[in-house]
Amino acid sequence: MTILEVDSLTKRFGGLVAVDDVSFSIDRGEIVGLIGPNGSGKTTVFNCIMSIYDVTDGAIRFDGEEITDAKTHEIVNRGVARVSQESNPIDRYPVAGNIKLFTLPNSVRSFYGGADEQEIYAYAERVGLGDKLEEQPDELPHADVRRLEIAKALATEPDVLLLDEPFAGMNQAEIATLSKQIEAMREEGITMIVVDHNMSGLMQLVDRTVVLHNGSKLAAGLPEEIVEDDSVQEAYLAGEGI
Repeated sequence: MTILEVDSLTKRFGGLVAVDDVSFSIDRGEIVGLIGPNGSGKTTVFNCIMSIYDVTDGAIRFDGEEITDAKTHEIVNRGVARVSQESNPIDRYPVAGNIKLFTLPNSVRSFYGGADEQEIYAYAERVGLGDKLEEQPDELPHADVRRLEIAKALATEPDVLLLDEPFAGMNQAEIATLSKQIEAMREEGITMIVVDHNMSGLMQLVDRTVVLHNGSKLAAGLPEEIVEDDSVQEAYLAGEGI
């Protein structure tokens, strides 16, 4: 059953076409990779899904309802969350406080409420931070800062999670650990789209892959099909292999 559909998505910035008539759909429970060289339009697609950018043409549907023109907070409330390339913890709050902020009601007057300590611990524990709730973000190693960003997104209780470069800056052991945690999130019912340049880690994780090049969809298929696709090899990896 399709949970997220990108239909003929186009995004222009003046005369620059950043995303050109891109279509793909994600079924509930899938982990789908979105790959392509730098500048191919991956992050722009995420920004359009989350309404960070206005869509020039096309439509985005979540669970059968169009969300193309919805506000970002409305999209989050419906069940779509995004982990950005950049980590943006609030350094004056510990790990627990950073997570709690994402459980508060959507109002500038909402200083109270949100998740209790047990719920915050559960979000943190899903990414291996259950024993670091009182640590400040600037005390954490890089891999834990990235996990904190995921915990913050999980605190919004998403049905679909967009992960932009989750493995960036991690070593192989950290990538393997995070991959297992992402698999566990799928088992808990979260559907995911993952953008990452670590091909070995990504291809072992995803069910299907969508490849973008120069803003257009170049290919789509199973990881083993994408690895052997000559057009992907040429455009994405300059023939060097995945």
